[in-house]
Amino acid sequence: MNKKINTLLFILGATLVNIVIFAVVFLVLLFLYLKLLAPSVGPEVSQWATALIFVITIALSFIIYNRFIKIFTNKVDMDKYFDPLVKPRRRR
Repeated sequence: MNKKINTLLFILGATLVNIVIFAVVFLVLLFLYLKLLAPSVGPEVSQWATALIFVITIALSFIIYNRFIKIFTNKVDMDKYFDPLVKPRRRR
């Protein structure tokens, strides 16, 4: 396979991994909330808690995904297998 196909497959795979990480973190946090706190609070608090869980999920999935990408880039030579997405302009 050439570099452009590798780049495309990497982007698609990384996006899929990011979505899976987001879904797993969200479901785990929601499950923990429902088991530990939801029975003792009212519906108004539950609405705010769900929104807070969503925001925390975004932050945690970003942190986990960045660590995953750092590990991947340390193990794989990106210049060897992938084509750059943005190429510098030629100066005249």
